[in-house]
Amino acid sequence: MKILKNQMALSLLALSLVSMQACKTKKIVAKPNPPVQAEKPVEAKVIPPAPEEKPEPAPVPEKPDFNFSNVQFEFNSDVLKTSSFETLDRVAREIKKDPSAKFVLDGYSSIEGSAEHNMSLSVDRANSVKSYLVNAGVNAANLTIKGYGAANPIASNSDEAGRAKNRRVEFKAVK
Repeated sequence: MKILKNQMALSLLALSLVSMQACKTKKIVAKPNPPVQAEKPVEAKVIPPAPEEKPEPAPVPEKPDFNFSNVQFEFNSDVLKTSSFETLDRVAREIKKDPSAKFVLDGYSSIEGSAEHNMSLSVDRANSVKSYLVNAGVNAANLTIKGYGAANPIASNSDEAGRAKNRRVEFKAVK
């Protein structure tokens, strides 16, 4: 037992020496600061006045062309025809030239269907155009929609070609 105590004491002593060795602070050698050079006095330079330049006249903004063609739709639907995308992109570009311009989007339908259905369809068509323009960056507050149903046809409703022309949305500038 005495031997065990001695061995234990020696082990503890060795362990404490090793741990104290690890705790010793290490000397850090500070890097010398670079020598400070005396600042040279700055001489005031006299800058001659720049020659006056004539201001260039501001470029005249391009006047928007609000003469838009009608946007066409599929039969009994508020889905835009793919041929209308180019027209709507041009409409968006022109409207963005004058952000204060306000427009009424008038929706129409052909004669097929009930008057109530055609009225609803014409409003949905005007909303489709408004959504397209708003997604293209036009301010929604500048666009108002109205639905007219089958009223005011621009072509005869007696044949399919005429009815297709009547499924439209027209743009009217508000003053």
